[in-house]
Amino acid sequence: MSTSTTELTELTLRAQEVIPAPHIEYGKLAPVLIVIGAAVVGVLVEAFVPRRGRYLAQVALSVLALASAFAAVVGLAASGSATTEAGLIAMGALAMDGPALFLQGVILLVSLVAVFTFAERRLDPRAHGGHVDSFAAQGAAVPGGDAEKAAVRAGFTTTEVYPLLLFAVGGMLVFPAANDLLTLFIALEVFSLPLYVLCALARRKRLMSQEAALKYFLLGAFSSAFLLFGIALLYGYAGTVRYAGIASVVSDTNREVTEALAATTGNDALLLVGGALLLMGLLFKVGAVPFHMWTPDVYQGAPTPVTGFMAAATKVAAFGALLRLLYVVLPGLTWDWRPVLWGVAIASMVAGAVVAVTQTDVKRLLAYSSIAHAGFILAGVIAATPSGISSVLFYLAAYSFVTLGSFAVVTLVRDAGGEATHLSGWAGLGRRAPLVAAVFAVFLLAFAGIPLTSGFAGKFAVFKAAAEGGAGALVVVGVIASAVAAFFYIRVIVLMFFSEPKAEGPSVAVPSPLTTTAIAIGVAVTVVLGVAPQYFLDLASQAGVFAR
Repeated sequence: MSTSTTELTELTLRAQEVIPAPHIEYGKLAPVLIVIGAAVVGVLVEAFVPRRGRYLAQVALSVLALASAFAAVVGLAASGSATTEAGLIAMGALAMDGPALFLQGVILLVSLVAVFTFAERRLDPRAHGGHVDSFAAQGAAVPGGDAEKAAVRAGFTTTEVYPLLLFAVGGMLVFPAANDLLTLFIALEVFSLPLYVLCALARRKRLMSQEAALKYFLLGAFSSAFLLFGIALLYGYAGTVRYAGIASVVSDTNREVTEALAATTGNDALLLVGGALLLMGLLFKVGAVPFHMWTPDVYQGAPTPVTGFMAAATKVAAFGALLRLLYVVLPGLTWDWRPVLWGVAIASMVAGAVVAVTQTDVKRLLAYSSIAHAGFILAGVIAATPSGISSVLFYLAAYSFVTLGSFAVVTLVRDAGGEATHLSGWAGLGRRAPLVAAVFAVFLLAFAGIPLTSGFAGKFAVFKAAAEGGAGALVVVGVIASAVAAFFYIRVIVLMFFSEPKAEGPSVAVPSPLTTTAIAIGVAVTVVLGVAPQYFLDLASQAGVFAR
């Protein structure tokens, strides 16, 4: 008996020597832990808090969690812990470096503003005499005057959106910071699954919303399968899922590591096909051509606050993961992936701009606009230089707030059936509601890249980086696509200010203080990043160093 115990002890000691005990830096994981912890608490709130108190509890919890997580990100950045030497945490599974912290900060700020747009008590509001239906008005229409029951019937109490949003944000925080392929895949699923559910929660347009969610789910499942297959092929090639290990084998910079990890492989087909499948999965998330087919239907069918959050935050997280994959894992294949991304960027810019001209629904127009912007951002990715990284980071920060603000404005224009997204209903909006139309015009001008807006500073940064990186022809295509895109943006502005309003046209709802705050933040960021962008460009430049 004692002999067996001794042998077991020896085996345990040997195992501990081979497999070290895990060491987790919980302090550096604070932003992720705060958001995921708040999401779990939000689920408990849904289960145990009475219906009447859930709304305030969920809004307060979400705002507090996102603000605390952002403060943690700022603290990590200020402490100087995000350096190339100390950037790898959780036994190398995550990289808490400059790009990761910058993108996490943007995602948290965007999500915090998105909570304000979610907090309209329901995701698909209906106009009632030109204003949003109130609890009291709905209660008066029900025998017995039970406002709470009426609110439930009207779809007010969709408080489950808050824990779903927090779970999605938690996955998005991990996605651009993932430093191995398995963590990347897990983060992808963590933030994708809540988005599928959120897209189906437009209860007044249930058929369209559920159809959009189903399309997003099915195509997202295919893209996840491609990404997982690519992970398997890269593991078969390199013998590891760690980014640094794969990069070492690909670049052949460390002969001993290369021989140890790739002793049984050496088949470049595994590398090339695996890398291509990984790119497919990530390009699907950014909505680039030819992986964009889900974007118009999902943007149109999902509740507008969800569309705004998804269009802004998902693109930030996905481009962050794409940057890390190309700049950290596959820098040795730059001459292989650059021509592919050239084609994807050109197709995205041209297709997004041209097809948007034909759209008659404002949400589909913004969807094709996001496809074109994915092409513009890819121009900075293609630069393959430090300035390319910083320009993409700045563009993502600028684009996300413009997108969120524009969709917040869309929620205000309503008719008897709900949101009036057909462009014909926006005719003469400048006379019905001059301030709302002017704010939307500011966002459209930013999308078009007009000077003194954040859109101009972002496009100038990515095009300058692309030109310096040897992609001058791509810049020419981008400028032409921008001119085409400016046409349909300005067409909407002309429609709002220089067309006669219809007598039976939609009305503009009086925004709540939270929605007003969200739109005001979007306008402020758009103007500040356009008028005085240098500080933020410098900040993005300082954050543009990956840990390896």
